[in-house]
Amino acid sequence: MKINSIKNITIFSLFGLFCCISFSQQNTDGSFWNRVRYGGNIGANFGNNFSSVLIAPQAIYQVNPYVGLGLGLNYSYSERDLNRFDDFTSTIVGGSLIAIGQPIDFLQISADFEYLRVNRNFRERSLNDEYWVPALFLGAGYQQGNFVVGARYDVLFNDRRSIYANGIQPFVRLLF
Repeated sequence: MKINSIKNITIFSLFGLFCCISFSQQNTDGSFWNRVRYGGNIGANFGNNFSSVLIAPQAIYQVNPYVGLGLGLNYSYSERDLNRFDDFTSTIVGGSLIAIGQPIDFLQISADFEYLRVNRNFRERSLNDEYWVPALFLGAGYQQGNFVVGARYDVLFNDRRSIYANGIQPFVRLLF
């Protein structure tokens, strides 16, 4: 368990160092803020005795026409109340480092490293759980203007700890 934590911290640190080095390059064609694009995810799910909300903003600095680097935040809250022992509330908070590339006009490739704090509270308190979980997504998508649709795969996927159902996820990205 300790080795996995050290490995995760090392990956996170190296990716962060890469981002810092890239951001420190001299900007010669306009101000820094003119090259920042904003976007992210927002969602809500409401059903019989279940509710969930997600807010995940992102900011991407466009290094050049082919490469963008950025940061994201992630907040999610879910609640289920069926009057059973396994009813729960879940809060997930964390951040991500994002790298996107556009090798050709319609193709966007990406790498997203997420590090999330998961807090699950059950009606039966012995089931409560709190832990950190990393995810490293490698993906590709079809890009049309500011809109991208594609799929990504979590190379660190762990079916017992991940907040996602499986390692492959479709995604939609919209950056302004």
